[in-house]
Amino acid sequence: MATSVLGSITLGYRPLWNAARSLAAVQLFIEGRADASIDAERLLGALHDQGKPSAPPLLLSLKSPALLRDLLDHAPAPTAFPNLAPYWIEVRSEWMGSHAMPQRVQRAQQRGLRLVWRAESDQPPSPELAACFFTRLLRLSPQAALAALQAAARSRAGTPGGTSPVQPGMLYEGIASRLLVEHCLDQQHATALLGWPDEDILHALQRQATAPDHRAMVQLVQAVDDDVPVEKIEALLGMEPILTFRFLAYANSAAVGLRNEVESLRHGLMLLGTSQLKRWLVEQLPQASRDPNLRPVKAAMVLRARLMENLMDSGAEHQLAREIYLCGLFSQIDVLMGEALGSALHRVPLSSRIYNATVRNTGPYAPLLHIASALESDNGAAIRTLSYEHGIGLEEINRALLRTLAD
Repeated sequence: MATSVLGSITLGYRPLWNAARSLAAVQLFIEGRADASIDAERLLGALHDQGKPSAPPLLLSLKSPALLRDLLDHAPAPTAFPNLAPYWIEVRSEWMGSHAMPQRVQRAQQRGLRLVWRAESDQPPSPELAACFFTRLLRLSPQAALAALQAAARSRAGTPGGTSPVQPGMLYEGIASRLLVEHCLDQQHATALLGWPDEDILHALQRQATAPDHRAMVQLVQAVDDDVPVEKIEALLGMEPILTFRFLAYANSAAVGLRNEVESLRHGLMLLGTSQLKRWLVEQLPQASRDPNLRPVKAAMVLRARLMENLMDSGAEHQLAREIYLCGLFSQIDVLMGEALGSALHRVPLSSRIYNATVRNTGPYAPLLHIASALESDNGAAIRTLSYEHGIGLEEINRALLRTLAD
C-alpha cells in the first residue's frame, strides 16, 4: 500500500543548514496529482519505508491545503515511526483562514506533531496558536534585511545600540549574502537557513579556484592513520569535490608516472596506496580552505551526486555507479574551479559519458542529471515532464530521492 503512493506524488527538496554549516534538516516538497487524493498515513508509511532514524529531519512542505488538512487530522505522531527520522509539518500562514485550520493545528499539536509556522514576513501566529509551533520559517522583507545588515555592521564594529529583526531559534529562507548568513547563524543564533547564497559566497573567489576543505583533509589523514578500509577512504575522498578532482589530476600526472589512465577514485587508491595518498594530503594541508561557508556549496554537490547514483539501476556494478556519482559531483565543478566546465573537465581523463552529460547535455547520463537537478526545487511540473520524457517513473524517482536523504 505504501508502495503505490510514491507513484502518485511529486517530490522535491531543499537543504537547511545550521551554524556548523552542516545539514540540519531537509525541506521535502510534496505535490499530489490533481485527479487523486493522498492518504496521510500511506504517505508517512512510504517515508517510513525509505527512512532511517539517523537521517536529518524532514520538513514536509505540502503544495495543497487539502493534503495539509489530511496530515493535521490523521498523521500519527513521529513516535509511531521509530525507524523514521523526525518529521516536521509546515503550516502556511495564508492557509489559516479556512476549513477550521486553527482547530486542526491545535489538535495536531496535542497529538505530538511537530509543526512549523511559515510566513512570507515576520508575521507571527495568533497568540492562542503560538504555542502550537516549535519554530517558524520566516523570510526577511527588504527593509528587515537592510536592518539586519546594519545590525551586523554594528556588531562587527563593536558599536552598541539598535536591534536586529533576526530572531534566535527561527528558520530563515531567502538569505542572499554571506554577511546575512553570518549575522543570522553566528550572531543571532537562528536555528538554520533554508537554501544557501552560493552565488555571493563564490563571488569572493573572484573566478579563482578554491582549495579543498581543511577539515575534510584532516579527516582523511586520520582515516589513513586508523587503517580504515579503502571503501571508507574512497567515500570520504568523494565527499570533497575539489579534492576528488585534484586527486584524479594528481594520479594521472607525469609526476606519478602511472602507465594507464585513472578514471576513478578506487582505481587511483589501489594503484597509489594509502601511504602515498597521505603524503599528498599532508603536502596540501597548508593551503587548505578553512572557510566554513563553502561547505554547504560542496555538500549540495555531493547530494546531487548521490541522487544520480540512486537514480541508476540498483543492479549496476560498482564501477558504473561511481562513474555516475562523479558525473553528478563534477556537474558544477566549474563554480569551484573558476573556469569553464568543459575546460576544467578536460584536465582529467574522465569517461566521455560524463563530459557529454555535463557539457553537451547528451548521452546516457544526461536524463539522470536533468532529473537530479530538477529535484532541487519545488517545480513539480518540470519533474513530471522529465519523468515522462525519459521513461523513469515517479515512484522510482521518489524512492531514489528518499534513499539519498536517508544516507
